[in-house]
Amino acid sequence: MNVSGADHGLAVRIGIAQLIAWASSQYLPGVIAVPMAEALGMPVAWVFGGLSGALVLSALAGPLAGRLIDHFGGRPVLVCSNLLFAAGLLSLAVADGLMGFVFGWGLIGIAMAAGLYDGAFAALVRLRGTQARPAITVVTLIAGFASTIGWPLTAWIAHSADWRVACLGWALLHLIVAMPLHASLPTVSSETAEAQGRMRASGLEETGKSGPRAQASGRASLMMALLATMFALSLFVTTAMAAHLPGLLVSAGLSLPLAIAGAALVGPAQVLGRLIEFTLLRRASVFLLAALAVLAHPVGAVALLLQGEALAYIFAALHGLGNGLLTIVKGTLPLTLFGAAGYGRRVGLIMLPAKLSQALAPLLFGIALEHYGVSALWLTTALCALSALVLMEVSRMTNIDDGHRDT
Repeated sequence: MNVSGADHGLAVRIGIAQLIAWASSQYLPGVIAVPMAEALGMPVAWVFGGLSGALVLSALAGPLAGRLIDHFGGRPVLVCSNLLFAAGLLSLAVADGLMGFVFGWGLIGIAMAAGLYDGAFAALVRLRGTQARPAITVVTLIAGFASTIGWPLTAWIAHSADWRVACLGWALLHLIVAMPLHASLPTVSSETAEAQGRMRASGLEETGKSGPRAQASGRASLMMALLATMFALSLFVTTAMAAHLPGLLVSAGLSLPLAIAGAALVGPAQVLGRLIEFTLLRRASVFLLAALAVLAHPVGAVALLLQGEALAYIFAALHGLGNGLLTIVKGTLPLTLFGAAGYGRRVGLIMLPAKLSQALAPLLFGIALEHYGVSALWLTTALCALSALVLMEVSRMTNIDDGHRDT
């Protein structure tokens, strides 16, 4: 599973653009929420509400964005996402009230449907088919530094100048860095496009071992629903931790500085998880990767709940490792099961419930944390356990299909 020179260059270009996209969207409110709220005369919670609304729009627009990538290729759709990101950030930068604020987050939400991981993975699959897994990992390795780079950079600009200048700066990076990188991506040859069109028309899939079997069994719709459930449960947990991990660690008994330091372990741990996949686990089954991704959080959570603050950093590191693997699994598990043809639309449908659960996660877990403190981790542990059970059922169905095929 080595990455060729051409694939490496492709992944690096998309990875840099992904870093900019994540830093200027989901990671933006964490730094500028307070000054933005003060300038626009609204509660701080409304700023995070803008992100939640953008996530809902992203979920609803995801299947269409995937279908467009399936049909036209990744290059034009990703370029358009950069234009939408830039327009949304510009709208936030010049907003003087609620209307400009809502319009800006609306544009960003539509851009997120095509311009974050789902769109990037669909573009890679469109270009590399079932051989896209190594390139997907490289993209996640680079984009994994979005918070590490994005938060300090946004904070520095906002402190040195103003939060509006920070929004303008990210808009410019979309136009002068990310958009040219996307514009330099290769197009799919007419022969490849015609072959993929014939596969879609005939109902066949360009897959490895499992794809044709999953299609032939007539269980593809059920397996898609199960994957959607698994990702909705898992990504609720990851989003809840992204919003509340420092406060959760304080509830576990750490001081605020130690809690922030613990939460900061998540980013490096995510990258470490992806490096492990790229090296030690590069030939491992995607089901093994998925199991490790889903179970890392509950293992750390139970350790923290039973042993207390002494294992808080272990919990944060395990959560980060699992989250790093989960990002890769999001792209590769649907590819392994269903193949490359129609990948973008299919992933858009699978991830729709997950994006909706992500939009609700900060609010719902915040309520649980307020009422139950660190014991709210029993909720995320239960959700991960359910996700693991769903994954086991998908694996069982795949094995049944293999058995029927071989007899």
